[in-house]
Amino acid sequence: MAFKAGFVIITGLITLLALYSTYSTFKNKNYLGLVLSILTVAVFGFFTIMTLVKSGYPQEVGFIYFL
Repeated sequence: MAFKAGFVIITGLITLLALYSTYSTFKNKNYLGLVLSILTVAVFGFFTIMTLVKSGYPQEVGFIYFL
């Protein structure tokens, strides 16, 4: 259970960073970077959403899962 919660958090953070990079590369007119960051948002966003849908998010995330 703790692994899935950690997976959702990590992929969610990667998705947020990829969204920022999409904005940054669009602003700088770096088209190759824009394509790669859009693909990153699509892949990691899909992983994040499907993990939430399939496994759900636990009610409590704390040290109790690591014991």
